[in-house]
Amino acid sequence: MAGTDVAGSARGSDAALGKTGEPPAAARSGAAKKVTLALLASFSALLYSQIQPPPSKIPGTPGGPPVTAPRTRLKDGRHLAYLESGVPKEKAKYKIIFVHGFDCCRYDVLNVSQGLLEELGIYLLSFDRPGYAESDAHPARTEKSVALDIAELADNLQLGPKFHLIGFSMGGEIMWSCLKYIPHRLAGVAILAPVGNYWWSGFPPDVFKEAWRVQFPQDQRAVWVAHHLPWLTHWWNTQKLFRGSSVKDGDPAMLSKEDRLVADKFEKRTYEASGHWRRRLLKS
Repeated sequence: MAGTDVAGSARGSDAALGKTGEPPAAARSGAAKKVTLALLASFSALLYSQIQPPPSKIPGTPGGPPVTAPRTRLKDGRHLAYLESGVPKEKAKYKIIFVHGFDCCRYDVLNVSQGLLEELGIYLLSFDRPGYAESDAHPARTEKSVALDIAELADNLQLGPKFHLIGFSMGGEIMWSCLKYIPHRLAGVAILAPVGNYWWSGFPPDVFKEAWRVQFPQDQRAVWVAHHLPWLTHWWNTQKLFRGSSVKDGDPAMLSKEDRLVADKFEKRTYEASGHWRRRLLKS
């Protein structure tokens, strides 16, 4: 009986392996699929890790930037750093909140003399946008959340029911969010040199094409990625395979002759001495 069982087992093994002694095609195909799936999963995990921004460093904590500015605490526990100038808000005719652009912070506010601010009765408030300089990051931020942050900032500093807004460059985009979500809080809005939305339905096709073509190719690519593949923006802004945004890279070629004459005045910012604010911006 034992001999019979061994022989039967051997014949079964031979049948499973086939006449050539190799696994049948179905078995080989199944093994290949498992290997392919494993490789695909590994590649996907690697790709996901590459496109994710690093965790933000919390100001005032070990490893994070020091807190040197006055800050206000929002309802969700985050903090916004701010800077006040001009006349006291209690005596102001105009209360203006300034929203800075890319690679900037609360100090990059309107270059207006204290004398002029006092003459016009202006109270000027600037703040570090979420994730910039000494303000806490907000990874789940949306176009609405930024507008609500500004309204809450105004309430915390007791600016009253209405205030004026000025948005510069990428801060200009936030003006549209405020007009949409907190119009009842706005006494007036100004936008300075804003970043354009090339897909805005209000643009005539010929205007869109003209504005698009005057950009450098690397800027076209950067804007296209940000619009169509926003989840890929961090990777695009940190990768070395293709040229990145000329604005992010500080390429002087993007400046006109007139701009180059005054560019040094904007590049040499006195508050850069500490250096921590710039490292914070680049990592946010």
